[in-house]
Amino acid sequence: MDHQRRILLKSTLAASATTMAISAGLLTPKAVWGAWNEAAFNAKDVNAAMTSAFGSTEATASDKIKLKAPDVAENGASVTITVDSELDKTQAISILVQNNAQPLTATFNLGATTEGSITTNIKMGKSSDVIAVVKADGKLYSTKQQVKVTIGGCGG
Repeated sequence: MDHQRRILLKSTLAASATTMAISAGLLTPKAVWGAWNEAAFNAKDVNAAMTSAFGSTEATASDKIKLKAPDVAENGASVTITVDSELDKTQAISILVQNNAQPLTATFNLGATTEGSITTNIKMGKSSDVIAVVKADGKLYSTKQQVKVTIGGCGG
């Protein structure tokens, strides 16, 4: 019984501290949940998404970006993607899927001392190019890979 009381007290104190911080303006929803670029994530094509996210569609192809994705994805609902950037001063990594209804699937803003590497799962509606865009030292770089989405791995 004493253990349950401690859990209740800790939870109550944590909730109270968070509420006070929000009330005092120390925490805002943007700070808590992260910035949301609605125009970029709601864009209907790759160029519109890149323009909204980066202010440009110009990205230089780079062999210093390693994109690891399956050649064939048996389940488009969960496709594991890894992006490793060997570019100096990597600031952000974004993943776009050309044939998705909303191509921009993820953007990761990295700190100055953060390694330029991410792994995530994305959703793909159909076979498409997966494009990794890396912002490094204020410039845009990219690489892409074709991923074939199948039903049960039987082609399609």
